[in-house]
Amino acid sequence: MRRARPGALPRGTAERALTSVEAGADFDAAQDRATEGEGTAAGTVTRDGGAGERPLSKLWHVTLSVSGVESPLKEVRRGLEQLAHDHPFLLTSRYANDHAEIRYWEEARDLHDAAAVALRLWGEHRQTAKLPPWEIVGLEVIDRETYHQRIAEGYGPPPAAPVGVHPY
Repeated sequence: MRRARPGALPRGTAERALTSVEAGADFDAAQDRATEGEGTAAGTVTRDGGAGERPLSKLWHVTLSVSGVESPLKEVRRGLEQLAHDHPFLLTSRYANDHAEIRYWEEARDLHDAAAVALRLWGEHRQTAKLPPWEIVGLEVIDRETYHQRIAEGYGPPPAAPVGVHPY
């Protein structure tokens, strides 16, 4: 993982880097308070536990589906592997010569922030990772609790194992 200030350009590129929303030091403590009922109904808690200023960060499970004209499988795999290297929170990717599905965890204040980052992921990494010129055709963003509830009930996507880039 490269170390630079958020939004800084990677060396040798003319595009802005995609960055995730960071949770901050209060993420775990605030989650504990929220489960004990100390948070506010709106989900905004400050470091001291009071209502107001800064919303808590949460983990969101993202499934991004892309599709387009056929591309050689070797190039699709190489591009997805580069994307996984550039975006270290990528869990797993499945691909064929005309579509792919990318699954990962995103840390964000709310669903809108997580979805905004997800919708920029493919386009912002298209040139640097040499991804196919495909369009986003599907997006699912669910919170951590919903993800685990689906798994426990036996429906929804299976846990992302094995991690990595795999053909369909």
